[in-house]
Amino acid sequence: MSTPAQEPLDAPSAAPLDDPLARERAHLASSRAALRAMREDVEALDIKDVAANWVNAQVLARQIDDRIRALADLSDTPLFFGRLDYLHAPGADRAEGAEGEQFYIGRRHVHDHDGDPMVIDWRAPVSQPFYRASKKDPLDVGLRRRFGYTGGDLTAYEDEHLSDPEESAKTSRLLQQEIERPRVGPMRDIVATIQPEQDEIVRSGLGGTVCVQGGPGTGKTAVGLHRVAYLLYAHRERLARTGTLVIGPNKSFLHYIEQVLPALGELAVQQATVDDLVAHVEVRGADEAAAAVVKGDARMAEVLRRALYAHVSMPTEPVVVVRGSRRWRVPAHELEDVVRELLERDIRYGAAREALPQRIAHAVLVQMERAGEAPDDRVQDAVARNSAVKAAVKALWPVVDPAKLVLRLLTDADFLAEHAEGILDEDEQKTILWDRPVRSVKSARWSSADAVLVDEAADLIQRTHSLGHVVLDEAQDLSPMQYRSVGRRCTTGSATVLGDLAQGTTPWATRSWDEALAHLGKREGVIEELTAGFRVPTDVITYASRLLPHIAPGLTPVASVRENPGFFEVRAITDAAEVVAACEELLGNEGSTGLIAADARIPALAEALTAAGIAYLAPGEETTRETRLTLVPASLAKGLEYDYVALDEPQAVVDGEPDERTGLRRLYVALTRAVSGLIVTHAAPVPAQLAEKNDE
Repeated sequence: MSTPAQEPLDAPSAAPLDDPLARERAHLASSRAALRAMREDVEALDIKDVAANWVNAQVLARQIDDRIRALADLSDTPLFFGRLDYLHAPGADRAEGAEGEQFYIGRRHVHDHDGDPMVIDWRAPVSQPFYRASKKDPLDVGLRRRFGYTGGDLTAYEDEHLSDPEESAKTSRLLQQEIERPRVGPMRDIVATIQPEQDEIVRSGLGGTVCVQGGPGTGKTAVGLHRVAYLLYAHRERLARTGTLVIGPNKSFLHYIEQVLPALGELAVQQATVDDLVAHVEVRGADEAAAAVVKGDARMAEVLRRALYAHVSMPTEPVVVVRGSRRWRVPAHELEDVVRELLERDIRYGAAREALPQRIAHAVLVQMERAGEAPDDRVQDAVARNSAVKAAVKALWPVVDPAKLVLRLLTDADFLAEHAEGILDEDEQKTILWDRPVRSVKSARWSSADAVLVDEAADLIQRTHSLGHVVLDEAQDLSPMQYRSVGRRCTTGSATVLGDLAQGTTPWATRSWDEALAHLGKREGVIEELTAGFRVPTDVITYASRLLPHIAPGLTPVASVRENPGFFEVRAITDAAEVVAACEELLGNEGSTGLIAADARIPALAEALTAAGIAYLAPGEETTRETRLTLVPASLAKGLEYDYVALDEPQAVVDGEPDERTGLRRLYVALTRAVSGLIVTHAAPVPAQLAEKNDE
């Protein structure tokens, strides 16, 4: 691999055209001009006389606005980051000696006024060798060129001659620089640094569900987001109809990742938390851990199903329909056959209830035909709307409100015992019963786990709308019932499940991905593991991995592939002033800094920072050049990353959780948020598990 060609930032802008760097800069300028022309062409579209009506006009106008936004040229985001020089034209017969082509690889497609490509979308098949080609398998690529940028200015390039046997394979310096580049603001895309094992997951097909187990810094979140972008490129028409959704653990996390897909030109992907999905009732309460565990258990689905269908009763009286001078009588035993048939079909409660009047009406029509009449569909519909039929349906298959059903289960001990018999034992039933009287659904203090139960009940009554693809991040913290709530949003679609079993910090945390996929309804899902760490420094991940034998014994430790070992120090202190001093020290570096501490210690640290005149942000607030410190409660640290981290009092983080194992997992998360450096400050001794060195 050649040494990167680079110019100082204050070099003259004019350069001879035989200078490769000057030629690449000229191509960048031309590509930006072409992108601007593409945008102007869309802006100039006149749709006044195109749409047939105002509804179509509104839809078309919105589509044009989305296209204009997708063609935005982000000044600080490189338009292209690589170049491929093929030995032969892709798809050509190599025996004919077809001359190779040159392609610039970027975040979106750009063409000139003749329609010839100037930048190829990274998702196109011709771009794939940029991520997959190697000395061992060059994929017909003669040269792979990577570009280095400062802001939006192209300042360097680096060549890798894949077909040259004399050139040995080396780690790309520009690739390492991009991976280790300091960050300010929300999460960036990794489109320029996707690794072969990541690319395989990104480009996996729409039809299959993929579960990615990835330790800290392995890029699992970015892989999931880039997979969405790839699927939208490869299956745009289908996913435009069915929709896509990214599910994250909290609003702070969603805010952190929200710019990745727009930077890749994708604007139509929804983002939500699980709580957003199941917001049938207002959540105003919280459960004790024991109650939440039982409510989140998959067995609750069967309890709910039993309780719902207990509302169906068998007829004891016939239905008599009067039409004109005739009376048509459907006997009770025939009605019972209809009800039993609907129950055996195992369709949704609501769908069966809607079918019941038509079935009763059909029985009446059969009698009419036997009597010599010739009724049609209009007659059947009229019979189905007859007051006697309506009264029978109301009695046999009544309307059930999902929230009221769950409320009765949680407040009526006899009703719960009847339908939980053989499923939940007495202690479990007592655990989930509310100890307070409730007058109505609106006045109830619903918890998050209760809302998931209501969502399950709602789906038993009426099928939940299914999307084409769902990305579920930080999945290790979901309960079985939460997995079910996500799974019903992609029953006819696929999913990308992302997580790390070692970072599970809920009492119901996932024990195995096979089990999680089963609850999701995707038993056929493929489990992939990412073990190469690109973001966390070697010394930091080695220190944090001392906890793995205690929190996830069977998991493969992350192996950092970074050349820069990063900054790491464990520092004994005596008071909060020394924590502030550690933050000031880290703020002396370029990039973002996070101060992570046990939730209970946040107020005192906030007061100390304010007294020292140091401005800070809360998680989810975007860092700026002026304010680069974020004060992070340990409970909200998951999924976030900072260039530098000060972690205050590890033992307090552990003690802040209901049990030691969960506390150690929370500590593992907090330790692995740093991209470039970590200072651990402690007045109390660090946990014994961190003091141990693993002989691995």
